[in-house]
Amino acid sequence: MARWRKSSHSGSTSTQSDCIEIADLGTSIGIRDSKSPDAGHLVLTPAAFADLVVRAKRDELSL
Repeated sequence: MARWRKSSHSGSTSTQSDCIEIADLGTSIGIRDSKSPDAGHLVLTPAAFADLVVRAKRDELSL
């Protein structure tokens, strides 16, 4: 069973509730919406997840 975790930077107020959760799935990384955990999740390779984190930190994503 996957152990999902949310960033320590995630808040609990309505202005800080747009969070994702991640889980180590063994050979891949799972990503899901913390507000809708039963809606499913994305699965990325560790390399793709690392690239996503780098691009997010550089503000290169249109989210």
